[in-house]
Amino acid sequence: MSPLHQPIGVFDSGLGGLTVLAALRTRLPGEDFIYFADTHFLPYGEKPEAFIQARGQAIAQALVERGAKAIVVACNTATAAAAELIRAAVSVPVVALEPAVKPAAALTRTGVVGVLATTRTLASQRYQRLVQTHAESVRVISQPCPGLAEAIETQGPESARVQALLDEYVTPLAEAGADVVVLGCTHYPWVRAGIAARLPEGVTIVDTGEAVARQVERRLEGESHLGGHGKLQLATSGNPLLVRETVARLWGSPLPVEAWSI
Repeated sequence: MSPLHQPIGVFDSGLGGLTVLAALRTRLPGEDFIYFADTHFLPYGEKPEAFIQARGQAIAQALVERGAKAIVVACNTATAAAAELIRAAVSVPVVALEPAVKPAAALTRTGVVGVLATTRTLASQRYQRLVQTHAESVRVISQPCPGLAEAIETQGPESARVQALLDEYVTPLAEAGADVVVLGCTHYPWVRAGIAARLPEGVTIVDTGEAVARQVERRLEGESHLGGHGKLQLATSGNPLLVRETVARLWGSPLPVEAWSI
């Protein structure tokens, strides 16, 4: 298959990465995409680092075997634990996302930045380096959000459980005076409105979907590999019927989902 017509592979522990996929399809509407949701092992946020590293490499290799011309790691936790190992495991371009600490530090006026992310992301050396490199001059409040990604996916963004978790995790950022809040997990854009409602008016909320889409475009343009038919394929390691229901709820329309054994 010509690289022009090979798909771009995107993966996440679950369906939070659909927010990144949406940004990719908006910027690159002619591209084909394969999205893999590793829902059998959702959430990654509390899994051991070695496990996430092994899964990331295995999934990236499986996507390349199915023709992917590039890999997008649409999961902050997988990026933090395994980005370098994933790049070493495959021969195609790999674009990984990480919490938008650098732009947040540039945007803050109060000198206080909040970061909402999984426990694993915030504990990673990669995240610590990010803060040390780009946010030494500001106060960064790193707020772990155990259970939030899973609750968004399994119970829905408007569920009572999600609302209770948002109360618990967002309120400390508001009380600390953060004027920029980073969404450090791809699931969190699904509850962006709920996060904003718990913050003072004027707080800037930053996520990375659009920045990732621009980087993928740059990488593929540089290798003259842009092109496709606008097709979308979804797969999961979990129950495809349950994933199809969640996709319909989050994406806004039903899409077919395949079962993959990885």
